Amino acid sequence: MEFIATNYAPIMFAGLICFLLLGFPVAFSLGAAGLAFGFLGIELGVFPSSVMAWLPQRLIGIMANDTLLAVPFFTLMGLILERSGMAEDLLDTVGQVFGPIRGGLALAVIFVGALLAATTGVVAASVISMGLISLPIMLRYGYDRRLSSGVIAASGTLAQIIPPSLVLILMADQLGKSVGDMYKGAFIPGFMLMGLYVLWVVILAIFKPKMVPALPVEARIYREANGNGGYTSLAVVMGISTIVAIFLANHMADLHTWWQGKEVLDVPTDEKIVTAMCGGTFIAFVIASLNRVLKLGLLSKLAERVTFVLIPPLLLIFLVLGTIFLGIATPTEGGAMGAMAALIMGFARRRLNMDLLKQALASTTKLASFVMFIMIGATTFSLVFQAADGPKWVEHLLTSLPGGQVGFLIVVNIMIFFLAFFLDYFELSFIVVPLLGPVAEKMGIDLIWFGVLLAVNMQTSFMHPPFGFALFFLRSVAPDKQYVDKVTHKVIEPVTTMQIYKGAIPFVLIQLVMVGVLIAFPGIVTGALDKPVVVDMNKVGDEMLNQLNDAGGVYGADNPFGAPEGGEEGSAVPAAPAEGSQPAPAAPDAGGYGSDDPAKALQDSLNAAPASK
Repeated sequence: MEFIATNYAPIMFAGLICFLLLGFPVAFSLGAAGLAFGFLGIELGVFPSSVMAWLPQRLIGIMANDTLLAVPFFTLMGLILERSGMAEDLLDTVGQVFGPIRGGLALAVIFVGALLAATTGVVAASVISMGLISLPIMLRYGYDRRLSSGVIAASGTLAQIIPPSLVLILMADQLGKSVGDMYKGAFIPGFMLMGLYVLWVVILAIFKPKMVPALPVEARIYREANGNGGYTSLAVVMGISTIVAIFLANHMADLHTWWQGKEVLDVPTDEKIVTAMCGGTFIAFVIASLNRVLKLGLLSKLAERVTFVLIPPLLLIFLVLGTIFLGIATPTEGGAMGAMAALIMGFARRRLNMDLLKQALASTTKLASFVMFIMIGATTFSLVFQAADGPKWVEHLLTSLPGGQVGFLIVVNIMIFFLAFFLDYFELSFIVVPLLGPVAEKMGIDLIWFGVLLAVNMQTSFMHPPFGFALFFLRSVAPDKQYVDKVTHKVIEPVTTMQIYKGAIPFVLIQLVMVGVLIAFPGIVTGALDKPVVVDMNKVGDEMLNQLNDAGGVYGADNPFGAPEGGEEGSAVPAAPAEGSQPAPAAPDAGGYGSDDPAKALQDSLNAAPASK
């Protein structure tokens, strides 16, 4: 029994692993392990019985957590947009834009995956939508099955890292950081990862063009009467939007100065990007609207289609993220506005009815309940684990690793990578992150950077064979039997499970490369954050000393508080004690109000205490 009591934390962690390996649901495994080891620890005297009395307050704290309200709001926003046909319209339109070039359909899938990631925040919805819509088209026109499967699964996982990602909300909650800061830190890495996906497709288009053929002429439906593709007017609209966006980005500090009424010299990069893109897309929407209302005929069919399909969801994304980044709304408020705007857009386009709305609400409720139950189980487990000094055990294990911060980060990311074979990001966020966060903070690691780094790594939980959930989602919608294509009337061979697995491997490697880049260059994340306000207490002390010297001392003639009771105003000598009373004892010379020179006393105390920031 003494051995069990001495090693209670590692035994408890091993017990949790046993529960999970037996196949019990994660939420109930966490709760059962916490309660079982809690009562056992009380019996063995590892911790007092009062530990279990804290559990109700912890659970009430979860239910009162306003930050977690952002999870159902952003989920509902994405599901409404997805069920209202936005994904189909986006894939069709972007596919027509990039279709004439080799790899164009794959590039369209990546860009639409990024757009869906910025609206849904749910990997399953993105992968299933693109699998149903784009995979048959890519197979129809001769795309390699491995690449088609890999690019769809990988693009769907962008919902993990591009705001408003659900995993970032959970990560911020577990690390005790702001969701807005987590979004700002992940904004640039998310689109860098998208850029790496694009680079891989471009490389294949150059060196293996047969894998990524261009869309044939007969499949390009938005063409003018003279046979022109209509790219000229589209390029003009994009050029005007780009000029407006660059102008806004270069004058963002001036706009902040005008808006706030005080001079602003520096604006974070993410705010510049979001606000500039919002302004540019709004100008494009105005141009297209004026062209249609006034029947000017200046834009081609392709340009009009791109504008009216892409701009509304883009504006919604930028407005929601923009209000969060600018500090106008909290992530919870931004999610609520996004959900309401998505409802308005769906009904305005007549693409949303009550049945689809019920489906979206039911799916949102299931996901929110899933998160809540896992949090309750994780809170029960962590309460008992902390009482058994589990964090100290974990800290001792990780701080003794060679290599300092870099060694810690490498080991942690390897551990997350292999745990992701068996656990998805919800379980990893609630089980592993609370144990790693305090150790990282003690080692001087920025927790926003640490959270974004783990979020990128957790993307691999959806991609690596044979357990990747994104691969399972794609397998559920990919054709598993021969079928006759409706357009070309050709027999299309099925997509095998091994082809899906092989297609995922290059993108898993790309995600791991991104993890390495973030470890090597933390400024990619931290550079987007607001600069901390540094207060120099020495300067504050100097200003106080100057004010005291200007006032001529505490009892000087200019003392704003007047003379002390019993003394004459303007006199530097305190009043004599009353007859029969004891004189007040003198304070030591080290300082305080009893010293002869108050200014000197303040200076001495400031010199004795270290400056804080």
